[in-house]
Amino acid sequence: MTKKLILLAALFAAGCASRAENIAAAYVSPLTYGPYSCEQLRVEATRVSSRAIALSGTQDSKATGDAVATGVAIVIFWPAAFFIKGDGATGAELARLKGEMEAIEQVSVQKKCGIEFRRATS
Repeated sequence: MTKKLILLAALFAAGCASRAENIAAAYVSPLTYGPYSCEQLRVEATRVSSRAIALSGTQDSKATGDAVATGVAIVIFWPAAFFIKGDGATGAELARLKGEMEAIEQVSVQKKCGIEFRRATS
């Protein structure tokens, strides 16, 4: 019985939404931002960063909700597993935005724009 519960927990956890910091950046070519001036890069970095921050909150809420649903499904009521959503469109957009930010940073460094990019501390 214990082995079945562990296997069930692993299966449910695999479908759970990831925390925002655990979503890897999708590749975005720096060539996309090559024609941008330093000021345009700064504006675009601010826009992308603002959207990524908003999505990070949404993604973390999904991860928390999925973790609760998983716990309930395993311990109390297995149909609760149907409320586990996974990463979905929010995770995909967040991965793209992280990739865009990396590409903007690469172009900024190449052009010596002096834009300071801060990484989230965990």
